[in-house]
This record gives sequence, structure tokens and C-alpha cells, in this order.
Amino acid sequence: MKQILIVEDESRIAAFIAKGLKAKGYNTTIAEDADTALNLPFGYQFDLALLDLGLPGQDGLEVLEAWRGQGINFPVIILTARDDVTDKVVGLQGGADDYMTKPFSFAELLARIEVRLKNTNHDQQKSEQMQIVRDNMTLDLRTRKILIDNREIELPAREFTMAEVFFRHPGQVMSRQQLLDLVWGYDYDPGSNIVDVYVGYLRKKLGNKTIETVRGMGYRLSIR
Repeated sequence: MKQILIVEDESRIAAFIAKGLKAKGYNTTIAEDADTALNLPFGYQFDLALLDLGLPGQDGLEVLEAWRGQGINFPVIILTARDDVTDKVVGLQGGADDYMTKPFSFAELLARIEVRLKNTNHDQQKSEQMQIVRDNMTLDLRTRKILIDNREIELPAREFTMAEVFFRHPGQVMSRQQLLDLVWGYDYDPGSNIVDVYVGYLRKKLGNKTIETVRGMGYRLSIR
């Protein structure tokens, strides 16, 4: 079972990520400060780390630099509120394999984790993992577009993420709460009807019969 280190000082976010990853079959360890993050890799064998930058004690970039300087080479995905291009460049040049900004969707985070874990040398993506085909529809994770009978459809980021959730769970009923967790993460109003609104957007673009309503339960991607 894959071991993932979550370096995050906000307990709510760390718990949210850990819960989602455990549901997907991963083991997780949470480090809430830089000192813990720097010491844990010596006593644990991790397959990947999620690293916040704004940590108590030392900056996350210093943690990353120390790991790489010590020969610790597991993939690292920076997960931070810092969205400045300079921070992204410094993080990637400093040894990070990927960079995501908060707020984030769990579905996208999970997809990036899976890609990194499937890489043999952490810097090359396997192209066969970048497309999901369902009936006459192809979801391309590289271009973030959908092909329907060779007709290309572009989707805004949130719509694409929801489509990806349905494509990864064909025929499975997804509850509104599951979709909120996977698409909006912790950044949503639980009392809103945002899920129904976005399902409506997808139906208009993918076809009204593509996503079925299962009364009292949620929605599912219809496959023949």
C-alpha cells in the first residue's frame, strides 16, 4: 500500500486530504510543522509527499531543499495558497515535481498523485494514462478537453473536473456530497445547489442523456 506524507499545518485541510486518500486505499502520515517533516522521512518509507509552503518553523521550500540535499527523492507535490509565478518557478526548480494552489479540488489532486506514482522516474508522464474513454466520448487529461464522435468540446476547469469524476466512475451513482467533496473540496457552501447547476452545464454540452439522475441518491454517467 502506497505511503503518502502530508505536510500541512492547517488541521482541517490535512484531515480532509487524509480522509480522501484513505478512502482510495492510501496510507497517510501528517506532519504539521517543518521539524516533523524533516525528521519523518528517515523513519518512514514514503512514496510521495504533499508539501505546504507556509509552515511553522521553516518555509516549505527549505524543507524541500533539505530533502533533496539529503538524497530523499520521492515525488513532491507542493500544495499552497501561494499563486505567484515566482513561487511556482522556485518550487519546481527547487526539486518539486508538481505545484497546486489552494483552494483545490480533491479529484484533481488525486489525479496528479496517481500520475506521479505511476511515473518510473518522476518526471515523465505515461501517455496511455492520460485519456479515459467511455462509449463515444474521450476525456483527455493533457489537453483538458472532451472528444465526442471526434467533435472537440472545451470545458471550464470546474466542469472538466466534474466530468473527470464521472468518467472515472462510469455507471456508479455519485451522491451530491461525494461530488462536492471531489470537485469543490473543502471550499464550498454545503447548502448550495451548485452540484445540480454544474450537472446541468455538462448535460447541455455532453448530451441530456449522458448524466442520469437517480432519484434520492445522486447522479451517474450513463454508459451503454
